[in-house]
Amino acid sequence: MWQSVLDAVAQLPRTAVACVAVANQRESVIIWDRRSGRPLTPCVSWQCNRGAALCSELRSTGAETLVRDLTGLPLDPMFSASKLRMLLDSDEGLASAAARGDACAGTLDSWLAWNLSGGELHVTDAGNASRTLLFDIHRLEWSEALLELFRIPSGLLPTPVASTTVVGETVAQGAIPRAPIAGLAADSHAALYGLGCHRPGTAKATYGTGTSLASPTGGQACRSAGGLSTTLAWLATSPTYALEGNVYSSGATVEWLAEVLGLDGPAAVERLASTAVGAEGAHLVPAFAGLGAPYWRSDARGAITGLTFATGRAQLARAALDSIAFQVADLFAALEEGVGAAIPELRVDGGATSNDVLMQLQADLLGRPVVRSSAPDAAALGAAFLGGSAVGMFAGTETIANLAGARDRIEPHMPSGQRESLLGQWHEAVWQVIYRASPEGSVR
Repeated sequence: MWQSVLDAVAQLPRTAVACVAVANQRESVIIWDRRSGRPLTPCVSWQCNRGAALCSELRSTGAETLVRDLTGLPLDPMFSASKLRMLLDSDEGLASAAARGDACAGTLDSWLAWNLSGGELHVTDAGNASRTLLFDIHRLEWSEALLELFRIPSGLLPTPVASTTVVGETVAQGAIPRAPIAGLAADSHAALYGLGCHRPGTAKATYGTGTSLASPTGGQACRSAGGLSTTLAWLATSPTYALEGNVYSSGATVEWLAEVLGLDGPAAVERLASTAVGAEGAHLVPAFAGLGAPYWRSDARGAITGLTFATGRAQLARAALDSIAFQVADLFAALEEGVGAAIPELRVDGGATSNDVLMQLQADLLGRPVVRSSAPDAAALGAAFLGGSAVGMFAGTETIANLAGARDRIEPHMPSGQRESLLGQWHEAVWQVIYRASPEGSVR
């Protein structure tokens, strides 16, 4: 991960650098040696589901209420705490080093800030911290109750800092010059900022390996009854909270199908899908690592439903792409319910947004315009805006919104009756998956 940063910076044109900012994958976690900086564990990905048993055990004791009240999140293995506990339990020497204070842990912003600063900084931005299940989003500090719940030594964790502030300096190394480290933000939060969604009533979706849909709620941490998470989007002079839903598998679904069908990557799946008028009633429910929001069923597993003799490779490819739009539509409906108002449009970024058929289906299923960013990676853009703001490059959020670039607006055209019919068929497929996981189960 660190080498990839050095390689990327080496490709940039030589120019004056005002500051360095970081956008990172959020819930992934790593432990390293405090003195040498040597990684002591692999980086455990946000999609890792091996903390499911611990989460289930804690849930049976009634701990989910405490977790939700303090963090705004469900007690789910997607978040960092169960991964961290799993790592500590896997190695007695590692657990001893953590207890002695000889080890550091953090999400990837912490790891990169440590390396950028030559080991001087062990920090995390408050937005990343809010995705760990260990951070009190109301008091803006690590929670002693949650640290005790997951048995995590407080000295293992980084110091929470604001998302847009100078936290230290880089050490000149490779092509990286000496410069202020002025912005840290989780990728979804940075994309929200980069797409100009700074006020309540705006919303964005970032299509990547998974998909994140979020809408800022201002200084109020609103709680959703519809399966969404409350998260701290960024911390400046005051916090900005958001409601968010996460799809575990979107781009990852297309990559999986490419491998299964022996195709040369996701682009080949998209070309194959374009040869089909539709999925002919087939649905792919991509619960490879469970279902995220609004269902939160880590025990669910994927399925293909509605197969007939009319189902071929092209229809399966179309079903894989369609599953992305269906999952986002579920999140968007929960989001409008959560904020108690209609959201006029959805701003989008990420690799999948280049697919016109998918974006048109997305607009049709939402019944709202989809506004496609000219910047394919709004997380990088948002990190730059946050860092630049900290060193006085931008006058305010209005200036930043204007800098976000031109946008392509895709209007919905599908009749409401057809939209409701398609969504109804999708929900029937999802409920088959949930019922198979546990007939007596419930959506959390």
